[in-house]
Amino acid sequence: VFPATTGSFEPVHGTWGIKAGGRGILRRNFWGKVQGYNDAVDFTGLNVAVIGVNNRGAANVAGVEHENIVALCDVDEAWSGAQREKFPKAAFFTDYRQMFDKAAKSFDAVVVSTPDHTHALPACLAMSLKKHVYCEKPMAETVNEVRHMRELAAKYKVVTQMGTQIHAGDNYRRVV
Repeated sequence: VFPATTGSFEPVHGTWGIKAGGRGILRRNFWGKVQGYNDAVDFTGLNVAVIGVNNRGAANVAGVEHENIVALCDVDEAWSGAQREKFPKAAFFTDYRQMFDKAAKSFDAVVVSTPDHTHALPACLAMSLKKHVYCEKPMAETVNEVRHMRELAAKYKVVTQMGTQIHAGDNYRRVV
């Protein structure tokens, strides 16, 4: 998980800490409650793209379903039918490169839920387009990939978070 350079974001499981339109950093947990430095801000939600929408990806889609899901991407078009029906207005892609090429202007953040060995590249592409990223673990295969991801997050001033399936909760942090 990378430190945000736009404010005092502390990564907490289930939150997006995002500087929204210059209005300050907001925290929106996956269950829809907005917390921030200015709780009176009219925050209509993030426009989110999800890469990998089945298995663990389906749980991540459920975690951000209260946001504006504008793009879904999965290599298995048939198996993704349930998610496509749930979000009929979302553009669907089978190749995340095409999603970035054709729809990047329509979303603010990306959830990367692809198979383990494929997280780094879509996350790096998203960050290079100034998109905030929630990435499942492991976020990369090599230390060099992680260092590159950290550099991109700092360079483009995006907020990132790695999924840890409850291990970022207060009790787990206290124990460590």
